[in-house]
Amino acid sequence: MMNQLLTPDARTHDQQLNGSGSVASPGAPTVSALSEVAAPGVAAPEFAPPAFLVVLDVDSTLIENEVIEMLAECAGSLDEVAHITERAMSGELDFQQSLRSRVSTLAGLPVACFGEVAASIRVTDGADELVAGLHAAGGYVGVVSGGFHELVDDVALSLGLDFWSANRLEVADGVLTGTLVGPVIDAEAKASALVAWAAAAGIPLVRTVAVGDGANDLRMMHTAGLSVAFNAREVVRSAAHLSIDTRDLSQLLPLLGLRG
Repeated sequence: MMNQLLTPDARTHDQQLNGSGSVASPGAPTVSALSEVAAPGVAAPEFAPPAFLVVLDVDSTLIENEVIEMLAECAGSLDEVAHITERAMSGELDFQQSLRSRVSTLAGLPVACFGEVAASIRVTDGADELVAGLHAAGGYVGVVSGGFHELVDDVALSLGLDFWSANRLEVADGVLTGTLVGPVIDAEAKASALVAWAAAAGIPLVRTVAVGDGANDLRMMHTAGLSVAFNAREVVRSAAHLSIDTRDLSQLLPLLGLRG
C-alpha cells in the first residue's frame, strides 16, 4: 500500500429506503455498475472482488470529533469557532474564508496542545473494519480533511490508510500564529485529491466512493462514482446517491458488495 500525502454541481434526488439501513436515490449506481469498468490494461478474473478507492472526510466522518473545535476549546474561542463551523458546514459561508477566520482564533496556542487534543480524538466505529475489508479486496482508502496534518497524520498511520491530505498550521517559537501554511484544502482540493489518488492506484473513477457530511464535501462527492452522505446535513443528503444514518463506517462494505 502507498502512503501519499497530497496538498493539492451536486445531484439532487428524491430518496427512498433501500432496505439495507441506508437511504438510496432511485438512480443510485449499483455495485455491478460501479464494477463494470476495469483498470486500464487489466482483465480481472471473474471471481475477483472489485477494487474500490474510498475517500472519506475526516471530522465527524472518519472521527467523531471536530478538531478545529477541540483546538479552539484549548484556546478559549470555542463558541466563536463552533458558530462559524456550523455555518460553513451548512453551506452558508465560503469554506476558505471561514477556515481562516477560525484558525485566526488559535493565535498564541502552544503546540503542546496537539498532544492533549490527539488523546481525545475518537475514531468512528467500524473504521478499522472498513479499511481491512477494502484492503482485503485489493482496494484503497484515503482521507482528505479541512483539518490539520498535525493531528490527521497519526490517525491515518494508525489505521493504515493509503492516502491522506490536510491543511497545515503555521507555528513560530512553539505557538500557533493563527495562519495556515500552503494551499487550503477546500472543496476543489478534495475533488482533485480523489482524482489524483484514483490515478495513482489505477482505479477508474467509476469505482471511486466519496463519503462526507458537509457542504465542503460536495465537489468530491460529485466527482466520485458513488457518493455517500454519512450522518450528514440535508444539503449533503439531497446531493448524495446514498445516505448512512448510523455512526458505523463498516456499513459501507455491504453497499460495495464486500460483506453480506
